[in-house]
Amino acid sequence: MNISEGRDRRLLSALDAACGNDLLDRHTDRHHHRSVFTLVGEEAVRALATEVVDRLTLDRHVGAHPRLGVIDVVPFVALSGSSPDDALRARDEFARWLAHTHGVPSFLYGPERTLPDIRRHAWTSLFPDVGNHHPHPTAGAACVGVRGELVAYNCWLEKDASVETAREIARRVRQTGIRTLGLAVGDRVQVSMNLISPSVIGPADAVRAVADVCREVGSAIDHNELVGLLSERVLREIPRSEWQWLDVSEERTIEHRLSKRG
Repeated sequence: MNISEGRDRRLLSALDAACGNDLLDRHTDRHHHRSVFTLVGEEAVRALATEVVDRLTLDRHVGAHPRLGVIDVVPFVALSGSSPDDALRARDEFARWLAHTHGVPSFLYGPERTLPDIRRHAWTSLFPDVGNHHPHPTAGAACVGVRGELVAYNCWLEKDASVETAREIARRVRQTGIRTLGLAVGDRVQVSMNLISPSVIGPADAVRAVADVCREVGSAIDHNELVGLLSERVLREIPRSEWQWLDVSEERTIEHRLSKRG
């Protein structure tokens, strides 16, 4: 779950506590003013959503990353032992619960459309699939989806790179398996990526693609950042010698975090 809060440490600790033992990871970025919670099961998703709606308000939120609500994105992913149909059921039940319990409408993605489709068309030619056709006064709306495995990844560019350069690199790297944005983040810029077929185009491939374009436009990567977790299967496709540069490790896999869950 991606929520629109990345600065208040006390509040984030309270949100962690609401998730209990089902929280596998939280990645927070104060410039994006956003946190990515990786959760297992369905109960923690609702517990976190309740705390977020009660505690956050979108009208005072300013951050580098686009967002539609305080609960911005809720993707359901079928892990080992569950099926895509299970994830789709969980998605639909969560969206109905969010509208009924908290009055927050949801745009659905997965079989219907992609998340970028929602970003482009929400509130113009596209309205929520579940709940009211206007945003909640403080919580906005949520994008609730079902998807396969995805790796969220950032390439931070060298200090003197401009946001125009980041956007040009993002445009040229973008392809079927890589969704990209060029963003100004504080006094730095980054190419922010979602690797939507990481078994085909993983972090190593994406970083090489960014580095190639950087050389062509006279820039360079300063460092790389994994957002959240990746699967062990994707990690094994990356040469161990590149793990540190790519910000990946055994400890950052879903399987490792599940094994440590009490």
